[in-house]
Amino acid sequence: MASSNTPRRPANRNQQRTDRNADIVLCAAVIAMGLSAGLLCAFTIAVMPGLTAADDRTLVDAMQQMIVKIENPAFFLIFLGAPVLAAVALVQTRRSQARGSQARGSQARRSDSTRTAGWIVAGLAFYTLTLVVTFTVHVPLNYDLKEAGDPALIKDLAAVRDDFVTPWVAWDIVRTLASIVAFGSLTWALVLRGRTGHAERPQQTEGHVRS
Repeated sequence: MASSNTPRRPANRNQQRTDRNADIVLCAAVIAMGLSAGLLCAFTIAVMPGLTAADDRTLVDAMQQMIVKIENPAFFLIFLGAPVLAAVALVQTRRSQARGSQARGSQARRSDSTRTAGWIVAGLAFYTLTLVVTFTVHVPLNYDLKEAGDPALIKDLAAVRDDFVTPWVAWDIVRTLASIVAFGSLTWALVLRGRTGHAERPQQTEGHVRS
């Protein structure tokens, strides 16, 4: 009995290492996407309502400053790093699923891995919508506002404000909702991975006892 089980141990260790790496990357993706969704949500429910309640010059000046300041390494690491981490987690989950299918994995494990991958794909799809809205709507609006120049020298501040605020706020709601759904999808994928891991531990323990 012991000799027949010995060759499978290295494969089991490799499978466990692959699963552990996938867990770590997926957890990092959840954190990054949560931070990104939180930032966008803060703009939607606090920053923009506060600025739209201010006068034209205050809004234009404040947004021009934020447009410049938000373009920093920390923001790009979170905002663009989240989908990259999610994509890597998807690849690792698929790889783990494939190895588990080749091994003597249970049907429940394969089903959970498939569902986990599906929720990661959903998270990536919704976050892609967030990115598309950001780069096709918000970035052009931001650059137009920045190029409008010093608020003290703009002749028609009300027109500049209206051209910026109306589409910016409307589409900000869309991308915020998309990012929240993306965060929820990745979170649920992480929960499913955790359930799969807990379900496997008794089987692994039983295998060691038999050996």
